Amino acid sequence: MDNREILVVGYGSLLSGYGLLAERRGGASRLVARDVHPVSIRNARRGLAKPSSHGRYLAMDIEAVDSSLPIAASTAADHHDGGIGGLLLTFDREYAPTIARREDYDAYAFERLIGLADRAGKALGEYLMKIASGTNFDLLTYRMALRSMLDYTSPGYIFHPIEIDDGRIAIIAIGSGFEGSGDPRIVSRRRQFGMDRLLSLEESVRVEIPGFDRAGQIGYYAECILGGLHGLEVGDLEPRFDPDAGLVRELAAHLGPIAVGERERFIEATSLDAARYGERFSFLSRRTSSLTAILALAGVV
Repeated sequence: MDNREILVVGYGSLLSGYGLLAERRGGASRLVARDVHPVSIRNARRGLAKPSSHGRYLAMDIEAVDSSLPIAASTAADHHDGGIGGLLLTFDREYAPTIARREDYDAYAFERLIGLADRAGKALGEYLMKIASGTNFDLLTYRMALRSMLDYTSPGYIFHPIEIDDGRIAIIAIGSGFEGSGDPRIVSRRRQFGMDRLLSLEESVRVEIPGFDRAGQIGYYAECILGGLHGLEVGDLEPRFDPDAGLVRELAAHLGPIAVGERERFIEATSLDAARYGERFSFLSRRTSSLTAILALAGVV
């Protein structure tokens, strides 16, 4: 098999057109998918934990609720079923280096990994799933196996397989864990900064990262919850709404400008047309009350 396309499940800044196009970073690491479907990610929780390679703030990470079971995803129509909202993105292979760099992973190592899957006659996700199932989905053991194969591991994110309920297997970027990167000589960024658990936005602005960029943190978070405009389940990310809270007002101030034109950016970033977008996503109708309140505070109706 020639891996001409790469299936990626996004759960952070890849949830919005603004994030996919890397607008906040001036288009650096811009991604345009060939196709997209909303998914509900199961057996998972997410939060801020992995120090970003793009600034002095924390990026989103994801963990299994039950560590003995793999994280999975569903394309079922009802995404408000206890899962968390995500996107199944199809990228042309030419985007492999950009995907890698965006996830703080060596682009050459990622290309070599795809090449191994090619030679095995398997899609990348299927190839990685065979490795993961052989470790009983233990994250550290899986990372050690990858490290042994590639003579490389990342202190940032590691690509793991995630099975979709339609039979496809995608990849998902999970932070090189607090418990280890797969190589004792490579200290994960989570370990380096003492990030032993996932944090909420409120908790993240209190972390002691040298030169912490509060505006960058809130701006990044806005990229993530902007996915709620498309009907994705982001209730787990929304801060408790208090119109008098400074943090909520700061978040609203970031959300307001980027919400304008988000639908058009999302369609551009996912190669959809208006009709297919309407079929797959429900614009406006599935916002949570908290997101609606924050957008109202931002002046977005």
